[in-house]
Amino acid sequence: MKLALVGDIGGTNARFALWRNEQIESVQTLAAADFARPELAIEHYLSSLGLATDSLSSLCLGCAGPVSGEDFRFTNNHWTLNRTVFRQAMGLENLLLINDFTAMALGTTRLRENERIQICPGVAESDRPVLVIGPGTGLGVSTLLPDGNQGWRVLPGEGGHVDLPIGSLREAALWQQLFVELGHVRAEDILSGSGLVRLYRSICALDNYAPRLSTPAEISAAALAGDPVAEEVLSLFCIWLGRVAGNGVLTMGARGGVYIVGGVIPRFTAFFQSSGFAGSLCSKGCMSHYLEGVPVWLVTSQYPGLEGAGVALQQVLGPANDLSRREIVSKV
Repeated sequence: MKLALVGDIGGTNARFALWRNEQIESVQTLAAADFARPELAIEHYLSSLGLATDSLSSLCLGCAGPVSGEDFRFTNNHWTLNRTVFRQAMGLENLLLINDFTAMALGTTRLRENERIQICPGVAESDRPVLVIGPGTGLGVSTLLPDGNQGWRVLPGEGGHVDLPIGSLREAALWQQLFVELGHVRAEDILSGSGLVRLYRSICALDNYAPRLSTPAEISAAALAGDPVAEEVLSLFCIWLGRVAGNGVLTMGARGGVYIVGGVIPRFTAFFQSSGFAGSLCSKGCMSHYLEGVPVWLVTSQYPGLEGAGVALQQVLGPANDLSRREIVSKV
């Protein structure tokens, strides 16, 4: 029987799984840096399961970056992909490329109650959009739109590249430090793993401290151990995430709620829960009332991106055992 495979490819990691009976199985995480091209990573994954490349019929990849046209360049790693060449090289009948945060958003529609932690209380309005945002290697943003039939469509975007919003004199001073370094300061320049390090160095430069921490893990650990500089880094990180998320809710009318995903926040969940995130989310002047009562959840599911890639593939292919032989070279 021909198999379906799903992938969730970010800036650092490439996760793969088989998609069978509307479930993921045999999940593996590979380092993108270890492979020159995505097809080599897929061949390695299949080989580890004792499977040949020609055992695949259908493939859906959630890819970090804007998905359009024949050629795709991953935003935060060295991989590139041409749809036609890739499909022919892999011998695929069905190929679906989607933005990684389209996959992430669709994955949140399959969450169990024990796979999310409520950060802000509220009641989701079922007929309104849902914002999905997450700092990882970069900052991903996507929006779920109710389709009117108890299902969801996804509006992909590149919201991680919006300008970093300033809300205090301290933030303005740090922005000036960042501007000298970067020229154009995006939300992703702070709200990502590398952004933690960049923010730490900017604080040290502004306050004349000698930096002694060099990785996101070191900064998170130092903050939780009481280091005042590292604590300010995490505090500002949470505040800025709240401000960017609040801007997204206002822009999209996302009173259906906010899901926070990605690999950064789960490293300091308790700190995040008591941080200034909720306050900055709702601090919108005359429109602050609009944000009150919008629920926010932190997603703790292990593989929402893979789940979402499977959902996207299933939407195209139909029922679980109906792997159509139609050619699909499409995007969501």
